[in-house]
Amino acid sequence: MHGLGQFVLFNVLVCLGQPVHGSDIIHGEIAPDNSMLYMVSVQNFWGHVCGGFLVSEDYVVTAAHCYKEEPDRVLLGSQNLQSENIMTMKIESKCIFPNYESVGLGDDLMLLKLSGKAPRNNGLKTIPLASPKTKLRENQICSVAGWGGTGKDRFVNDLRVVNVSIINPELCQAIWGENFPCKVICAGGYGTDKGFCQGDSGGPLVCDGKAVGVVSFNRAFNCNYPDVPNVYIEVSKYVPWINKILKAKKCV
Repeated sequence: MHGLGQFVLFNVLVCLGQPVHGSDIIHGEIAPDNSMLYMVSVQNFWGHVCGGFLVSEDYVVTAAHCYKEEPDRVLLGSQNLQSENIMTMKIESKCIFPNYESVGLGDDLMLLKLSGKAPRNNGLKTIPLASPKTKLRENQICSVAGWGGTGKDRFVNDLRVVNVSIINPELCQAIWGENFPCKVICAGGYGTDKGFCQGDSGGPLVCDGKAVGVVSFNRAFNCNYPDVPNVYIEVSKYVPWINKILKAKKCV
């Protein structure tokens, strides 16, 4: 998720009044053991680059901009990346949302097809996705987790998690400026010292046990901490596309 802090405002259509329907972690804590076994570490030759989450036995959701890091495998099955229980699975193919061009234009979503089915005998879990009928409330408490920067360390081995509050979408747009992508959720990073950082891209924003968002961007590598909201892709807007891929077992 090195691309996370590199967001620059683009000339895009303004989504006035866009409602909310529905990368280590800054000032969070180590996630309780086996509490988030849907989380995966997306890696390349050098190691961890992004987060992600298991939505079926053979598909992982992450951010489209993670593609630039040329990931070739995922680590899953443990919340500690150095655990003897951690498993490595190769990435067979990458499905980037067709309209994605850059982080600032939105649609920052990608599915990774694994080379096989993730075994369930070690407690691995999938996480349900928010439906198009899901509605989030302003100030609703959700959580975001990852192995990215903490402000002191670039990456960490123990998964960390922090609670963040949903921010009113109109307020979020006003803070970021009028050139702001559609189909996003804002939570954390504004009026607080909690949120995500470099290395957390692709991880889920979880509300009421469902993945409602995908970590997309903050401002200019500033994790200590930005005066603008953290921004996530709004999962519920992409469920039809995700389900088509899960059913077809190929990019559509």
